[in-house]
Amino acid sequence: MTTGPTSDRPTPDPHADAPLRRAGPPIESAAGVLVLLHGRGATAESILGLHEALAIRSLAAIAPQASDNTWYPLSFLAPLDSNQPHLDSALARVESIVRDVLAAGVPSERIALLGFSQGACLACESAARHPRHYGALIALTGGLIGPDGTARRYPGSLDGTPVFLASGDPDAHVPFARVRETADVLVRMGAKVELRRYPGMPHTINNEELAAARDSLQRMVKDGAAGPSGARP
Repeated sequence: MTTGPTSDRPTPDPHADAPLRRAGPPIESAAGVLVLLHGRGATAESILGLHEALAIRSLAAIAPQASDNTWYPLSFLAPLDSNQPHLDSALARVESIVRDVLAAGVPSERIALLGFSQGACLACESAARHPRHYGALIALTGGLIGPDGTARRYPGSLDGTPVFLASGDPDAHVPFARVRETADVLVRMGAKVELRRYPGMPHTINNEELAAARDSLQRMVKDGAAGPSGARP
């Protein structure tokens, strides 16, 4: 039976209708918005716990839930095509959230991306593919997606975005060489990158990383609290 050309078939979009979890004040009254991206096998609820741990009450948080708790099926080091259509769907989901926040009147410099593990990889790749001046990019144990040798020709500029990258070394899932490469790429794109290496740290988030994330987000909130006239926008 003829089914027609494949170009007529809808592209699968597994994360399109993934639910969102929220914490903190409404976006319209928040000093900034934090998009939280969970790791493989985890949940939006679990990563949303970082909002409480960060203890920045004026910060709104949004955490999307990946379909089947996984943003893409294989390692972030696998060929890009092998993680499709999940990878493109995940990237589109993150960008759609950012665009919705922008449409609500929040400028990009008051929007931060924070992810752990698979979520950190997604945060890095999303920021690189959709560059703008974010309030912060915080990637805890993760890096840009794709196998070694992937061309990193991302158009656009991150325009001074503060970036915090940190990982244990060695890590069972994330080679530190990829984290270092990610730092180099983001610097070339105009980001201000801080890179930390923790020898022997297990696949987790430590207190120093949490403190650094808090400092970065507090700077974003402080900078966003005053417009040109000194009043909150």
